[in-house]
Amino acid sequence: MSLWEILVKQDKGRLDLPAGFKDALREDFRDLALTVEHVLEGRALPLIHRDPFDRMLVAQAVAEGLTVVTADRDLADDRVPVLSA
Repeated sequence: MSLWEILVKQDKGRLDLPAGFKDALREDFRDLALTVEHVLEGRALPLIHRDPFDRMLVAQAVAEGLTVVTADRDLADDRVPVLSA
């Protein structure tokens, strides 16, 4: 979900990616498939999470016991740890 959101922002001209971005992804990140559990968890989130990307990022973090890393304070959710970037 993170990569999809990044690429959508790039396509809309709202984000410039540094050289070597794709290579860094292959080396430093692991894939996390979108599962039925994630979708159902996202649907159950309160409506403060209106952005579909944000909903899925929070839902995946809740379902997988992960921490969300973001500069967006609106992503704070009592059920998932958030590390402000």
